[in-house]
Amino acid sequence: MELESYSGLLTYIGKSIIKIITLLIAVSILSFILVSASPVDPVRAYIGEVGMANMSTDSLAKLEAYFGLNTPPAERYWNWFSDFIRGDMGASLLYRQPVANVIQVKFMNSMVLMTTAWIFSGLLGFVLGIVAGFYRGRWIDKLIKGYSLLVASTPTFWLALVLLMIFSVWLQLLPIGLSVPIGVNAAEVSILDSLRHLILPALTLSVIGIANITLHTREKMIDIMGEDYILFAKARGKSRLAIIRHHGLRNIMLPAITLQFASISEIFGGSVLVEQVFSYPGLGKAAVAAGLGGDAPLLLGIAVISAALVFSGNFIANLLYGIIDPRIRRGSVYE
Repeated sequence: MELESYSGLLTYIGKSIIKIITLLIAVSILSFILVSASPVDPVRAYIGEVGMANMSTDSLAKLEAYFGLNTPPAERYWNWFSDFIRGDMGASLLYRQPVANVIQVKFMNSMVLMTTAWIFSGLLGFVLGIVAGFYRGRWIDKLIKGYSLLVASTPTFWLALVLLMIFSVWLQLLPIGLSVPIGVNAAEVSILDSLRHLILPALTLSVIGIANITLHTREKMIDIMGEDYILFAKARGKSRLAIIRHHGLRNIMLPAITLQFASISEIFGGSVLVEQVFSYPGLGKAAVAAGLGGDAPLLLGIAVISAALVFSGNFIANLLYGIIDPRIRRGSVYE
């Protein structure tokens, strides 16, 4: 039985990896088409208006050949794709360095921000959903539900601006933006300085991500509280904490994990706006700069890496199903 279970798991992993690779190729093709259709001229963005005015026809032709603009789109994509699978993502036009180096630095900054917001929003949303569902109809349930609905309808950039105005401009408790203090060498930046610059962006992302998890966990908790075994536990005199710990957590854990890993795409999408508002040097800000500047190699690299991050989150969620609930492991989730 165990051998069959592991065989099914390995088959599922293999199929999932093939599916993820196929989706990543599709994402790269679609991103390449959109970048190619962009009205931004990469040569003009690379050398600027003054350079274009002073550049000869021969030099302009050499630059177009260097960027591959004089080759068919299919050939241009294949050249990029073949280099990409060898680990060469090309050179960034904006940063004047390999795309892999730019993404490595920006990715680490974004991961610190998104991971902090992801963990905080998941834990707090889970707890608030349990409390609201358990005390359905009472004032605390109405307060949590109202807060979640209000936050869910609040634009991310607007919330970021409000928090920036309150805590940075009015109260002057936290830095206005960036990830490190201005004018300080990287070697002299302390962990405390980095944390102070991380608080507002992470808080903004966390507040936005809490609503979805809270509302879904609340609905699941309400369904569980109406089950017969919960009523029997209450009749036996079990405490509220014991009912939640012994009967509630196991049943609401699976949908909570699903939402938590599915929220990776939401967190990443929100980070683009948050990084812009706070001038936080992450992948989102780099993607916006690459799009406006016609930096096709950097934009394609970020699109593929971001898609891989989202697909991996969903894949991990599916794997965790069988670990948490043995009934699913014995079923057909890996078939």
